[in-house]
Amino acid sequence: MSMTATARRVGDSLEHEVDVNRRHTIVTDEPERLGGSDLGPAPHELLAATLASCVATMVAMYAQNRGWDIGETIVDVDYDPDSTPRRFEIDLCLPDGLTSEQRRRLERVAETCPVRRALEAGFTFEERTRIGGPAVSGRA
Repeated sequence: MSMTATARRVGDSLEHEVDVNRRHTIVTDEPERLGGSDLGPAPHELLAATLASCVATMVAMYAQNRGWDIGETIVDVDYDPDSTPRRFEIDLCLPDGLTSEQRRRLERVAETCPVRRALEAGFTFEERTRIGGPAVSGRA
């Protein structure tokens, strides 16, 4: 299943409205020090957010499907865009009261997050430039 995102500039600012799969809208912007208005995260900040939310969701779904009460779980992701290779630090904060087997399973589930798998596998890019109006397919 293909997923799409279309970014449209808002006025003459650095703010963009990003349509995700024609169902959701995310606003991105740059901080004021870079000429933006800081009305949303900068695009590169979404990489850490995507990984954190993916890990958190996978852990919650797994626990929910087993009837485990994990309460509030927190996933902190620190992304260093300046390192080579790029580096992520993922901290999975689980509640007290889990058995060692539950913790082990949740740690393994966190490692199977689709975003993490995609980042580990790498990417290829096919780029096109179109002149004129928006692309019919919704892709830029």
